[in-house]
Amino acid sequence: MRRTKAFIPTCKDAPSDAVLASHIFLSRAGFISQVAAGLYSYMPLAKKVIRKIENVIHDEMFKVGAQEVELSFVAPSDLWIQSGRIDKFGKELLRFYDRKEKLFVLGPTHEEMMVDLVRNRVTSYKSLPLHLYQIKTKFRDEVRPRYGLMRGREFIMKDGYSFHSSESDLDREFDALEDTYKKIITRLGLDFRIVEADSGAIGGSGSKEIMVIADSGEDSIAICDKCEYGANIEVYMDMDSVDEDFDATSITDIKEIKGDNNCPFCDGKLSITKGIEVGHIFKLGTTYSKALKAEYLDENGKSQPFIMGTYGMGVSRLVAAIIEQHHDEAGCIWTKETAPYMINIMISNIKDENQVEMGEKLYLQLLDANVEVIIDDRKERFGFKMKDAELIGFPYTVIIGKELSNGVVEIFDRKSKEKTSINAEDVFNKVMELL
Repeated sequence: MRRTKAFIPTCKDAPSDAVLASHIFLSRAGFISQVAAGLYSYMPLAKKVIRKIENVIHDEMFKVGAQEVELSFVAPSDLWIQSGRIDKFGKELLRFYDRKEKLFVLGPTHEEMMVDLVRNRVTSYKSLPLHLYQIKTKFRDEVRPRYGLMRGREFIMKDGYSFHSSESDLDREFDALEDTYKKIITRLGLDFRIVEADSGAIGGSGSKEIMVIADSGEDSIAICDKCEYGANIEVYMDMDSVDEDFDATSITDIKEIKGDNNCPFCDGKLSITKGIEVGHIFKLGTTYSKALKAEYLDENGKSQPFIMGTYGMGVSRLVAAIIEQHHDEAGCIWTKETAPYMINIMISNIKDENQVEMGEKLYLQLLDANVEVIIDDRKERFGFKMKDAELIGFPYTVIIGKELSNGVVEIFDRKSKEKTSINAEDVFNKVMELL
């Protein structure tokens, strides 16, 4: 892509309500544009990042035998009435009437819709287990949408649903999906913990959250320094039995109730940190299948409700979480798996024919090698281009400047901010080595 042709409207000013790094930098770097409170449009750079995240998800879901579907965004209210959630969800569930005065809702999650898809189509235990998933826009009418993509009303979510004939098979799938989610978040280059959690409005017998470690996270989580134990602090403390003055961020308050040895599985030390919830997996059991009368015939020909699990991951929230964990004062620092472009070729002086020739040659070489590359061929000052490159967060920028007359170019590493001088003839090989 040529920068002169690319739609990347960078700017100096952040939205007036932006307080998180992800909200500030994704807005300033031309990734997102706010339409209304909690509603955002994704520009080309954001779409590239989202597609990369989705590709990782698809790849790992394929490995566990899950099949992709796409359900209607609009759902008839009858399904939500059958499940009993139309009132439980409250005002976050956006409802509207069509021209025939029939009540519909915009799906904040799709348990009811997926059960409706499967019931009467899967009728025998021989067709189980079954795991279906989708990546789709959701809508929750948050009372206080804020923090950019972190807490919007409209968001992109991966949600999957599994159907089983036994609790033991659900346990197997739940463990498999926990492992799959670990692989996805690891591939995205994030530091995270999986923690015990509350099932909330989704329901079911057990759940775990995938928490990206970040100081800006809204959730307090307890983690051990010796084992993989982690828990949402409300679950760990059993908040129903804790005094209302309890401070969930205070290790002193926790020790007063739990004692010094507060890890249930080892003698490790507990610490309290902040996390961003990017995924949540649930053991639903028969909560929805019983309510919606979704059944199959078992080995004895007897009707049984499906035993279910559900597995969610916030795709658009992951975009923000990556920047919350990977940024500095200059802007975004994308991980290699998520960068919109891996290489940025910067021609320092577009009027210098040698610099232009060198930049164009390298650009074509990298395109032929299937490298995601953008060439900054704008007639702008070097300092302006460099600030843009740091703000956007390209992992590597090849700077073709004055030193080209001596046969030298520079490679700028966005993460370390180090510049390395390279013989111009060797730059293609060096770039390929870095990738």
